Amino acid sequence: MLALVLERKGELSLREIDLPATVGPDDVKVAIHTVGVCGSDVHYYTHGAIGPFVVREPMVLGHEAAGTITDVGSNVKNLKVGDRVCMEPGVPNMSSRATKLGIYNVDPDVRFWATPPVHGVLTPEVVHPAAFTYKLPDNVSFAEGAMVEPFAVGLQAATRARITPGDVAVVIGCGPIGIMTGLAALAGGCSRVFISDLSEPKLQIAAQYSGLVPVNITKQSLNDTVSSATEGWGADVVFEASGSPRAYDGIFNLLRPGGALVLVGLPVEQVAFDIPGAIVKEARIETVFRYANNFDRAVNLIASGKVDLKPLITETFDFKDSIAAFDRAAKGLPQDVKLQIRLGA
Repeated sequence: MLALVLERKGELSLREIDLPATVGPDDVKVAIHTVGVCGSDVHYYTHGAIGPFVVREPMVLGHEAAGTITDVGSNVKNLKVGDRVCMEPGVPNMSSRATKLGIYNVDPDVRFWATPPVHGVLTPEVVHPAAFTYKLPDNVSFAEGAMVEPFAVGLQAATRARITPGDVAVVIGCGPIGIMTGLAALAGGCSRVFISDLSEPKLQIAAQYSGLVPVNITKQSLNDTVSSATEGWGADVVFEASGSPRAYDGIFNLLRPGGALVLVGLPVEQVAFDIPGAIVKEARIETVFRYANNFDRAVNLIASGKVDLKPLITETFDFKDSIAAFDRAAKGLPQDVKLQIRLGA
């Protein structure tokens, strides 16, 4: 099949490649319609590795996807040909201890699309387990369906935060995951979410949403803003979604006593962590790695209209222009939030 292949660091090609096509009894085959360009895909393209995951042989990119079922396995009862679906890209070992504990996202044996050596889905059709395939309601577009995957990360963060209705939250980092984390926090019951960044264009996009309060840290102090808004008490929850080591400087000053710090962004270098600052406030620290058991809830929130992700889609490229899409994403333009690639008509 034709696919967007990362040949090696810095080299992409749109070419034919042999990919699995046999539909097992518990699988479905999906004609891919839309795929989002994720920061991890771009990082593999520009750096050739993320932590221990190293591109050692050609790999198809893409893991944020939606499409239409074209075939179903003999054991599949809940899905049928013609259903519009999105797919959860990480498939765990169903017998692992992590899966049995309900935390299959941290199963060491999980096979995740576009994570070396597993191929992704920037190709016209894929075979995927039905158990990790979710029907899209009629009012959810393919473009929104391809946003379920990154939104699930934000929903995982909001879930780990244990939000109480009326909480005030802070999100550090106004990229796609940061904004989606803020929207998930609002959907989870937060009354206000302060979201900070250096990029004014991204903050202007966040400002379209009622409840998200943008803070440009080149112009105002995030700490002073939060302190003023909470009468010196601090935020109930702070989400770190930038991945910048500098974000940790004074991060516990933002947090109220007994509040929660939720780590979403993945730093690529060592972070200095203020342990005394955490201890004196008895801060609860939570971490987020992908998501587990919330893909269907993410679909439900989008379908309900409580979460509108459409304003985050900056531009859509045709499949034939996939390389141009990745080159654009690699530039990290401040006005770009989410780029997508359309394969279907």
